[in-house]
Formats: sequence, structure tokens, C-alpha cells
Amino acid sequence: MAESDVGQVGERIEGLLGELAERADQPTVELAEDLVHTLLEFYGAGLERVLAVVRESDGGEALLGRLADDEHVRGLLVLHDLHPKTTLERVTEALDKVRPYLGSHAGDVDIVGITGEGVLQLQLMGTCDGCPSSTVTAKYAIERVVREAAPEISDVVVEGVVPEGTAPVQTGPGGRPLLPLEALECPVPAEQA
Repeated sequence: MAESDVGQVGERIEGLLGELAERADQPTVELAEDLVHTLLEFYGAGLERVLAVVRESDGGEALLGRLADDEHVRGLLVLHDLHPKTTLERVTEALDKVRPYLGSHAGDVDIVGITGEGVLQLQLMGTCDGCPSSTVTAKYAIERVVREAAPEISDVVVEGVVPEGTAPVQTGPGGRPLLPLEALECPVPAEQA
């Protein structure tokens, strides 16, 4: 299996179970779901034992760190709730990767929290908050690294993002909005101008 396919395995399994549910009777569907869950439990228990042996060996923590950094292994560790770092730690490390880019635009991002449903809540800071490019930044920079580091996150909500299709507001000194020229009335009557 190619590394790029790892993130799609769960979706593929769900799709296959859904397809089976459309074609088979309920007892067969339940049997297939039980088979999948039994296999996951079996592999999870085996992976947990492997990690215990790794931790007990010389240099085991360093090896565990290297394993956890591997895209494929990281996904398995998260799936079985065995990753050595918490979701918050992995999200923080992921955001540290995009902070230099955000900082180059005098911006930043803060973690507001992670809900019980696995929704990561973020807040854009500095010039990124309300920036017309914030949608692209959130989608292609922030969300991408977060999902790679913490695939268990169900959604990423970023406050301070300008909704797509919204025209940027031009501001002048002090951050006050500028009025378009059409909105200004000329103090000189039209016949004198």
C-alpha cells in the first residue's frame, strides 16, 4: 500500500461496508462489521505489545518517536489510541510548521480548543485575522498539516477567516474602512463644477 493511500483506508472500509449493506441481508452485514472490528482489535492488541517491547529496549523511546513520525505507523497508532503524543501536542507541533509562513505576513494562529466531538477550534491572529487570503491559508496550509498530524480531528474551524466570495474591506489609517468615491457627495453643485 502506498503511503498516500493510508488516509483513505478508513473511508474505503466504510464504503465497502456500506456497499455490503446495500447488497446483503442484515445478519450478513452485522457479521462483516464484527469481522472488521475483531481484526482491528486483534491488530491493535498486537501493536500495543510491539510498542511495549520497543519501550523496554535500549533506545526504545527514540525508536518509538521515529515510528510515530512515519505517516503509515502514525495513522495506526492514532487508530488504536497508542500514539505517544496527545492530539493537542501533535496539533501544536503541526501549527509550529506553518507559523513561519504566517509570521512572514505578521500573523499567527492560536489553538482555542478541541471539542468532545474532535473539532479543532483555531483563531487567526495579527494580519491573518480578516485577511482576504485567510481562506486559502486556513484550507491549504493550516488544515493540511493538522490533518496529517492528527487524523482523528473531525473538523477544523478557524475564526478570523474571511468567507469565500467576500470582497475585502479597504481600510485607511487607524483601520477605519474607506468609502468608495461614489459614496462621497461633491460639495460643489454640479452646474458650478
